[in-house]
Amino acid sequence: MNILRFSDLCAQGKAQGQRVFIRADLNVPLSDTGEITEDTRVRASVPCIEMALKAGAAVMVTSHLGRPTEGQFQPADSLAPVARRLAELLGREVPLVADWVDGVQVQPGQVVLLENCRVNVGEKKNQEALARKLAALCDIFVNDAFGTAHRAEGTTYGIAQFAPVACAGPLLSAEIDALQKALAAPAQPLVAIVAGSKVSTKLTILEALAHKVDQLIVGGGIANTFMLAAGLKIGKSLAEPDLVDKAKAVIDAMAARGAQVPIPTDVVVAKTFAADAPATIKAATDVADDDLILDIGPETAARLAAQLKAAGTIVWNGPVGVFEFAAFENGTRTIAQAIAESSAFSIAGGGDTLAAIAKYGIEDRVGYISTGGGAFLEVLEGKTLPAFEILEKRANG
Repeated sequence: MNILRFSDLCAQGKAQGQRVFIRADLNVPLSDTGEITEDTRVRASVPCIEMALKAGAAVMVTSHLGRPTEGQFQPADSLAPVARRLAELLGREVPLVADWVDGVQVQPGQVVLLENCRVNVGEKKNQEALARKLAALCDIFVNDAFGTAHRAEGTTYGIAQFAPVACAGPLLSAEIDALQKALAAPAQPLVAIVAGSKVSTKLTILEALAHKVDQLIVGGGIANTFMLAAGLKIGKSLAEPDLVDKAKAVIDAMAARGAQVPIPTDVVVAKTFAADAPATIKAATDVADDDLILDIGPETAARLAAQLKAAGTIVWNGPVGVFEFAAFENGTRTIAQAIAESSAFSIAGGGDTLAAIAKYGIEDRVGYISTGGGAFLEVLEGKTLPAFEILEKRANG
């Protein structure tokens, strides 16, 4: 993918004295008292900001936070907690600027945080009048927010159309490189893990991957629907019986290529969905009418772990069981450890996946951890993300 990279511009001295507008992803969870409860995205934004400051730029940073109503700023929408955390991480003052669309005062060597961009009227629909005003604020636009790359909004797409220079920040560049390594030219065999509660939310991804991957491991409620497709009973487990034909089509598409969707041979069941529910390991053929399948069994987990350890590339989206409950976490833990021990290049994305990676302490042994949820899924689906498309267009003149 041919795009301009901010790191190259800085290395060439082209950011010196320039007004640099960075679109970061600082959409962090907040407590009821307005405190940041998990700051990964803020920490991930720091290298780009420091790169710009070191290059001698006048730096503006913005992000969305939550789902504000355009034109109606509320205190709960404020990036103030993010400004405080950024100041701590950067070791310098980070002023928070409101009502900034018509002009921002910032000098080379300074950084300011521009208040929640989704409060600006026209942001979500990428209105041209707003996009042109945003572009007029800067000499260089830097997109470093992969988590919003699937949205064509004012600060992700429109500004990139009209800014004098539009480029990718280090975080976005790393995402592009990792995704290309995993999907464009993967080391074989390519194994994808797609798990979640519903086939319907990931059907197009499953269908797209069925034509690309060597093994498609399904988990969670998705696996239950595939078990139905394979003629197994699943009791009262979460599933979508109306999508069994779609699941069969995915299995058939894989089989036609000599690839496979491994169906669980054993499962962990309970009578109720609760952390303290007694867990029972059963053969997949022995599930009772009143059973809930809440995890894959140890035999299945060991078989999948062996496949992962032999993989060349692993794409991971979603835990394979209710890993939040100790009695039903073995499948996800076994798969996480297998990915950590595999010599394959691995890329993981999605909120629950990141939570599992953190729980099992394997952050340093996953090849690349994607910061985007919806954007990551759309790339797996084979879609071209708007942010990538406009940066490529600008780079190609």
